[in-house]
Amino acid sequence: MNMTQEGKLLFESAEWDFDTLRRIQEACEAIALPEFGLSVYPNQLEVVTTEQMLDAYASTGLPLFYKHWSFGKHFLYHDRLYRTGRKGLAYEMVINSSPCISYLMEENTATMQTLVIGHAAYGHNHFFKNNYLFKEWTDAEGILDYLEYAKGFIAQCEDLYGEREVERLLDAAHALMSHGVFRYKGKRRLDLRKEEKRAILRAQEAERNYNDLWEHTVPAAAAKSTTELQEQQRRSLLGLPEENILYFLEKKSPKLKVWQREILRIVRHVAQYFYPQSQTKIMNEGCATYVHYGIMERLHQRGQISDGNFQEFLISHTNVITQLPFNHEYFSGWNPYALGFAMMQDIERIVSGKDPLTGLPCTDEERQEHREWFPDIAEKGDVMGILRDAWANYRDESFISQFLSPRLMRNFRMFYLEDDPERTTGILVRKIHNEYGYRDIRHQFSTLHNVGHAIPSIEIVDVDLMGDRRLELQHKVVNGTYLYKNDLDRVLKHLADLWGYQVRLTEVDEGNGSRQHTSDPNNPPVF
Repeated sequence: MNMTQEGKLLFESAEWDFDTLRRIQEACEAIALPEFGLSVYPNQLEVVTTEQMLDAYASTGLPLFYKHWSFGKHFLYHDRLYRTGRKGLAYEMVINSSPCISYLMEENTATMQTLVIGHAAYGHNHFFKNNYLFKEWTDAEGILDYLEYAKGFIAQCEDLYGEREVERLLDAAHALMSHGVFRYKGKRRLDLRKEEKRAILRAQEAERNYNDLWEHTVPAAAAKSTTELQEQQRRSLLGLPEENILYFLEKKSPKLKVWQREILRIVRHVAQYFYPQSQTKIMNEGCATYVHYGIMERLHQRGQISDGNFQEFLISHTNVITQLPFNHEYFSGWNPYALGFAMMQDIERIVSGKDPLTGLPCTDEERQEHREWFPDIAEKGDVMGILRDAWANYRDESFISQFLSPRLMRNFRMFYLEDDPERTTGILVRKIHNEYGYRDIRHQFSTLHNVGHAIPSIEIVDVDLMGDRRLELQHKVVNGTYLYKNDLDRVLKHLADLWGYQVRLTEVDEGNGSRQHTSDPNNPPVF
C-alpha cells in the first residue's frame, strides 16, 4: 500500500532515516511504474559507508566475489584519489540482479537519496530487466547464488592447491577476460543456478574430454603427415574458428586440471555478465538520468519535495550532465550522462512536437527536420512507449545510428577528424556539423561505439594436433591499428601457460600484409 500523499513533503531537511527512504521509494515507484510504464526487478536498497563504496569500486560492484590481488590494487588506487581530493565517489552503485541491489552512500542528503533511488532503483533497474542484451547474456535471477558458489570454490582451491597456483591461474584468466565472452547469438543462454550441479558432474567425469581429444592424436614417428587429419576435419573437431578464447581453453587445453577448467569457466561467466554493460553505457545512463529527472520533476510539481530540494537536485543534475568541450584541459571524451540524457530528451521533443524544458511547440523548421530524419516517430505522441522500445531493442551503436539528430550534432558541435598516417603534418577535419556532414558524423560516431572498435577481433583458427600442438590465433587488423607489442607479449605468455604448448598470433592487415608473434610456455616470464 502506498503511504505517500500528494502535496505532503517527503522530508523537510537534509537528514533522513530508513522510514524516510521507504517513503521516498514508494513515491518514486508511484511515478515510475504507472506513469512511465517501467518494469523492474524487486528492489533492495543498501546504505553503505565510504569504505564500503570503495570496496564496491574494487570488485566492480559485485556484493560477493573471490579474492585476487588486483582488487586490492584497485581499492588503493581509488582510495588514494578520493583521500587526496582528486576524485569523488559516486552517489550510488547498482547491481544487475534480482532483487536489484542499489548501494546508497550514507553521506547523501535526503534529496540525493531521492535522486539516486530514481536513477538506480528504477532507471537502471528497468534497463537491466528489459534490454535485449541483458536478457540474452545475463542471468539476473542466478548471479548472486553463482557468485557465492564461485567465491567458495576458489577459496577451496586455494586450500587444496595453494594460493600461488590459484593466483597464477587467475592472473592468466584475467589477462584474457575481454576475450572470454560470446558476442553473437546462437549459444545456449546461461542458467547460473545450474552451474554448481554442472561442476560436480564435470568433476565426476574427470578428464574425459581431454582423453577423447588428445590420447588419439599423440604425435608419433609414423604419423607426421597431415593427410591423416585434414585441416577441415581438425577445425571441425575443435570447433574452430573460436572467438571465446577462455571457453576454448576450458574445453580443449591438454594441460589444465578439472579445478583449473572450472576457474576459467567462472572468470568467463563474470566477463559475460559485464559484456552488455560495455555496449550500452550511453543508453543505460541516458535511461537512468531521464527517469530520475522525470521523477524529481513530478515530485516537485506535486509538492512532495520543496523548491530548495529541487534546486539542490538541479545543481547536482547539471553537474552530472555537463559535457566539456574538446579543447578543455580536463576533456576526457564523451560524457555518457550528457549525451544519453540529451538523446532521450531529443526523442521526447521529436515524438511530442514540444520542447521538453519549456513546453513550447517546436518551430515549423524543427518539425520539418524531424519529419525528414525520423518519419516513423515524429509527432506520434507516445513518448514513453517509443523510449521503452528503444531501451529494449538497441545498444549504443545502433541507438546512435538510429536516433542521433542534426539538432544534437549542432548543439554538441560535433566534427569528424581523420588521422591519416600518410599525412606528414596536421590532422584532417573530414566533416563538420552541417548539411553535408550530418550523416557521416552520425555513422562514424556510432561506429566508435561498436564493441569491435574497443576490443580487438582475435580468433583461435587452428591447432597442430599431429605436430608440436602449436595454437594458432589470428588478429584482424582494423584501420591499421596493430596490437601494442609489450602487452601482446605478456598476454601471449599467459595464453601459452594455459595451453601448455607454443602459441602463435598472426596479425592480418589486408592492405599491409601480416605480422607474426610467438610465445612458448618454456620461455622465461615477461613479468
